[in-house]
Amino acid sequence: MKFRSALTALALVVAPGVAVVGTATDAFAVTKISHATATSMFREVGITWSSSGSCSDRNNSTCTSFEQLNLPTAQGAQTLKRATGCALNITGGTETGHASGTYSHWNGYKLDYGKNTCVTNYIKSTFTYIGLRGDGAPQYRSGSGNVYADEGNHWDVLYYNCGGC
Repeated sequence: MKFRSALTALALVVAPGVAVVGTATDAFAVTKISHATATSMFREVGITWSSSGSCSDRNNSTCTSFEQLNLPTAQGAQTLKRATGCALNITGGTETGHASGTYSHWNGYKLDYGKNTCVTNYIKSTFTYIGLRGDGAPQYRSGSGNVYADEGNHWDVLYYNCGGC
């Protein structure tokens, strides 16, 4: 028990300036980035983004915001773009209005991508079908463990990591 407590304490102090997410018994560090940093990373590889409200306010559900996005999520988007060579347009980020939970949009773990034939064919032919999500969305798991859910008009992607960056 003392060893586990020591590891937990170490995890909380080992990386100053890094946000810690989780409870004291399952703490892990997640680097959060700003909207400006994320958009710079996306521009670097040719990823576009759009919102129905033409805005980036995290507290407005019609905007697409990347404020407080996890660094591995942004890197995962870059990895997907580089691997597919497809046009990639982000339609949902960390803004309010998505489902809640630990691994949620708000907490920086998810991005939504507009669907196109190139991206859809890549996901379905490269990743492993793992069944339907609770809401009926077909899911595919990448080799790195990230999960791609087909929500009809877009892909909802859960990034546990950067996808091999």
